[in-house]
Amino acid sequence: MPLRMKDTTPLSRAFGLAAAGALALGLAATVFDVRPHAARAADSDAGSYWVSLRNSQTNMRVGPGRDYRINWIYVRAGLPLKVLREMGGWVLVEDPDGARGWMLTQFVSRKAHTAMVRDAIAEIRENRDGSGRLLWRAEPGVIARLAGDCNAGWCKVDIDGRQGFVRESALWGAAKP
Repeated sequence: MPLRMKDTTPLSRAFGLAAAGALALGLAATVFDVRPHAARAADSDAGSYWVSLRNSQTNMRVGPGRDYRINWIYVRAGLPLKVLREMGGWVLVEDPDGARGWMLTQFVSRKAHTAMVRDAIAEIRENRDGSGRLLWRAEPGVIARLAGDCNAGWCKVDIDGRQGFVRESALWGAAKP
């Protein structure tokens, strides 16, 4: 299942024929943030943290506002994202592939902490230290709910009701952002 889709909506469908015509003629206005630098910085000093997508369809925009172009459409609820900055009800996020953009805070959740298996198959073990029997393997792209904090390089995960422990290094979204 894909993580995101490129928005390929033609301007005439996305913004209406009048807006598309105005853009084609170069009549569209450019919007600048004229607030003092200190006011802009006050919105952004939250520090990085992890969130998960709430919905199975969420837009990522190139700027913090509904007037900005949609760059990606995410189609996978629970996808972990790293928040880099906050501004006026919007968060600048980074996805597991490194794509960055803005989302409304209402579309992400800090409560449902998830992580995604990175580039290789991850072994899910019985015990917190990685010992014990191998319970199963998770393919890259599998999303797991983190059941608590990671300790000593291992994380307790729940994948569709199956619980076990996986190496923290095998997960995107588990380590400190």
